[in-house]
Amino acid sequence: MSHLNAIAVRISSFKQLTQLHAQIIQHSLHHDNYWVSVLISHCTRLCAPPSYARLIFDSSHQPNLYAFTNMLKFYSHTGAHHHVINLFHNMRLSNVMPDAFVFPILVKSMEKEAVMLHAHLIKLGHQCDRYVRNAIMYMYAKYGPIYFARKLFDEMPERMVADWNSMISGYWRWGNEVEAGSLFNLMPERNVITWTAMVTGYSKARDLVTARRYFDQMPEKNVVSWNAMLSAYSQNGFAEEAMRLLNEMVVDGVQPDETTWVAVISACADRADAKLASSLMNMLNQRSVKLNYFVKTALIDMYAKCGDLAAAKIIFEELGTYRNVVSWNAMISAHMSVGDLSSARELFDRMPSKDVVSWNSMIAGYAQNGQSTMAIELFKKMISSNHTKPDEVTMVSVISACSHLGALELGNWALNIIDENQIKLSISGYNSLIFMYSKCGSMKDAVRIFHKMKTQDVISFNTLITGFAAQGDGFAAIDTMRKMKEHGFQPDRITYISVLTACSHAGLLEQGKKVFDSITNPDVDHYACMIDLLGRVGKLDEAKNLITRMPMVPHAGVYGSLLNAARIRKRIDTGEFAASHLFKIEPENSGNYVLLSNMYASMGRWGDVERIRGKMKLLGLKKATGWSYVEFDGKLHKFIVGDKAHERSNDIHKLLMELRKKMRIAGYIADKESVLRDVEEEEKEEMVGTHSEKLALCFALLVSESGAVIRIVKNLRVSWDCHEAMKIISKLEGREIIVRDNNRFHCFHDGSCSCKDYW
Repeated sequence: MSHLNAIAVRISSFKQLTQLHAQIIQHSLHHDNYWVSVLISHCTRLCAPPSYARLIFDSSHQPNLYAFTNMLKFYSHTGAHHHVINLFHNMRLSNVMPDAFVFPILVKSMEKEAVMLHAHLIKLGHQCDRYVRNAIMYMYAKYGPIYFARKLFDEMPERMVADWNSMISGYWRWGNEVEAGSLFNLMPERNVITWTAMVTGYSKARDLVTARRYFDQMPEKNVVSWNAMLSAYSQNGFAEEAMRLLNEMVVDGVQPDETTWVAVISACADRADAKLASSLMNMLNQRSVKLNYFVKTALIDMYAKCGDLAAAKIIFEELGTYRNVVSWNAMISAHMSVGDLSSARELFDRMPSKDVVSWNSMIAGYAQNGQSTMAIELFKKMISSNHTKPDEVTMVSVISACSHLGALELGNWALNIIDENQIKLSISGYNSLIFMYSKCGSMKDAVRIFHKMKTQDVISFNTLITGFAAQGDGFAAIDTMRKMKEHGFQPDRITYISVLTACSHAGLLEQGKKVFDSITNPDVDHYACMIDLLGRVGKLDEAKNLITRMPMVPHAGVYGSLLNAARIRKRIDTGEFAASHLFKIEPENSGNYVLLSNMYASMGRWGDVERIRGKMKLLGLKKATGWSYVEFDGKLHKFIVGDKAHERSNDIHKLLMELRKKMRIAGYIADKESVLRDVEEEEKEEMVGTHSEKLALCFALLVSESGAVIRIVKNLRVSWDCHEAMKIISKLEGREIIVRDNNRFHCFHDGSCSCKDYW
């Protein structure tokens, strides 16, 4: 026994702990509560795996008060509060009476629910115990009401330094700098925790100058004090300052602990600075720092954000059974950041347990990598699992996915979930809703959300203006910019691009020129908007001259605007000029070749059509496949040209034939100019007649209620033939048809379109 005690007092690593454990088993003492308590106490100090600590506890056939207390302390130390509560219930069922040492642990773990325990502790007579009293006061100071904590504090016959510290920390938590400072000045005796609370408080208030002043004035510092200041720099993006302070700490003779390294590593991770990360790793290696699983988890995140996925994988594999949800999440985010969605999903599916960050990482990853449908499907799975509640981050990603898809029905469903779960939205959350409604073509809802906001920022105004621009509502865009200025916000680059785009889509030349002239230093995108505006109103020569006067090199957007204007105005000379530049700037963009080819086809210049298509073939370019979809019953129904794969294909094509007859009577003639010349006339009409947007429209007419608005999303520019057909069908069927193509919204109503036949 004595030699085991001698070994126990010298334990300094987890490996030594397992060796002691082995010897205790050899002596058949592993069931003894004394040794169970000793081993668990070491587990707490050495941050041993929870499964290992629980194994030791379960080896006792009848745990006593000390075994239970040590296991409770372990769970509390690791933050496993639900395990503390469960173990306490087991303790009561085992008829082991808790003492005053147990209740502070229980109060901490029950968090705000400990209010119910307060009266029970008074009945048991434990309220006189200074540690129990401090735990209750700390609970009120943390979760409120803070004045309950102050009442307990004022009623104390004598106060420990810990009581003063709890109140100071509580006031900081509730943002009451004045009371925190007042108590600090009144304290008869301060310790290192008091000073550290002030450093932490000012750090959280983002007043790092004052935080550093308190830090420098500290009579004595311990590793926690240094960590508080390091964390302040780390959490506020000052990685270099964190590194400098770390060097000061080492020079001062203070041994960094795991919290130190995690704080500094996190600072480097947030900067995503590979050079800074390399410098830190050199320091770790030089000091032969033993990396525990907390530090290794932070390193995974750092390597992932610095783009070194290979190094992150090595550490992840090294962790083995020590992997926690944070390390899994870091690896998922790492794979998502490089677009490796399949590996990220594989990791996600393998996770033993998931938290909201796990789900958010996957959902956001899908949304940001163009897999919006997958993002929504995974979100539905998250909701149906009932294990994890979504938060604002989740909903912003889901709303973003709905925005990309133009799925209004799904967007409204997401908004209902926000309301049902009482998720409070920040300005960013509200901005995402404005963007979603704008991208779904519902500007009334976008405006409603905008006015619902208590405060707006520049992004709020820009998002609304961009929505008006896509709808071609130039006057609303200009008026919103005026209101933006009245609210004290200065228009930025995005504002001007959006307003100029709105003026272009609305054909507001004079207003657009006025806005353009008001820009101090217009960039290439502002010029592209002006080229588009001049082209829309038929001033192609003026647009061409403006390009030659640009103070910077024009990009593809400039020449793309000119090429489109030339297409609309049938100016082949200007079209050839714009296309020749586009072929040099972006030779792999098939859309430019197709646009010029269609211009030649519309003029019957088939030799030039063959030449352009031959060039595309030589370059290995293919025309992008056009598709359209409509939303119905929570699903997106997608169509391609001539599609017959849909379950209601027969009904769709039957309706299309009926509409075609009605349209001919109304004067519709199919636009067959851009179809290859060696195809029979009847085939040409069939080819343009089964374009994806027409099939999507027919499906929507079949499944929607009479008079309901129809919303269609297309990945390419809507064809001229379909545009004409939509105008006629809107009048024949008495429907409003909203089509979002890759350029703008087309709102068809009573035989006309909001774009005024220019897009």
